[in-house]
Amino acid sequence: MNVGNLTDEEVKSLLSMDAVIKAVEEAFIAKSLGKAQMPPKVYLFYRKYNGDLRAMPSYLEEHDISAVKIVNSHPENRQKYDMPTVMAVVVLVDPKNGFPLAVMSGKTLTDMRTGAAGGVAAKHLARKDSRIVALIGAGAQARTQLEALVEVYGNLEEVRVWSPSRSREIFASEMQEKYGEVFRIVAVDSVKKAVEGSDIVVTTTPSTKPIVMRDMVSRGMHFNCIGADAPGKQELDPAILKMAKIVVDDMEQAAHGGEINVPISQGIISIKDVWAEIGEIAAGVKKGRETSDEITVFTSTGL
Repeated sequence: MNVGNLTDEEVKSLLSMDAVIKAVEEAFIAKSLGKAQMPPKVYLFYRKYNGDLRAMPSYLEEHDISAVKIVNSHPENRQKYDMPTVMAVVVLVDPKNGFPLAVMSGKTLTDMRTGAAGGVAAKHLARKDSRIVALIGAGAQARTQLEALVEVYGNLEEVRVWSPSRSREIFASEMQEKYGEVFRIVAVDSVKKAVEGSDIVVTTTPSTKPIVMRDMVSRGMHFNCIGADAPGKQELDPAILKMAKIVVDDMEQAAHGGEINVPISQGIISIKDVWAEIGEIAAGVKKGRETSDEITVFTSTGL
């Protein structure tokens, strides 16, 4: 029996953001309705290399398919080794006999799945009239987060991008070329300039201390917090969480590794302050955005 092998280019040729958003939303719903098995990630920390490795098994019962993803996070890879900061391998398994149906590159799959998760969250939590997006971080994840938002919001007017390096200018130039005159993309030199007046704020950095502060925030904003996906990471001032409707992808993972993990460990908020899992909202079990001036926060740990 032969095991299939898919390269990253082959995976990329099979995916579209529209299809991935639909699949991710369906998976969120299945998880929140108890129709999927997905134990919390298992972490290995390579502290002397400032990196980690995560193992992520799952089983979708209605589709009768199972998979395991192994994915790393090494924020210094690009500058030290000219390698991606995130790489992954996915093994697709037949539940009836355990046969490994395929081994595939998980790089593009991870990037697009995480971007799609942000798209699903924005669909249910951001204002429908959202026009201005702030991207905090200008790496691979910022690209797919933007791609998903473009899919969900067809009438964006401006995207502001900030990163601590000149990569923000490169990002802005590349994305303007990709999307043409559909909307304006501008690189800014401070987080404050990016965030103030935005409708949707997407954070994709590996920060371990807040970089988006309370005084930058106005009513009606929505935050997709993508970077805080391991213990000790955080991107938002906890004061923002205190005034927001908090939604997570997974309660247990978010408590120990999402945007809320540090504020919870410090006693600033508790897990009881979390409104819902995004799957509960997508399934109609709980409401998403209820008013135009509500501040909403989605923290993505990765499923």
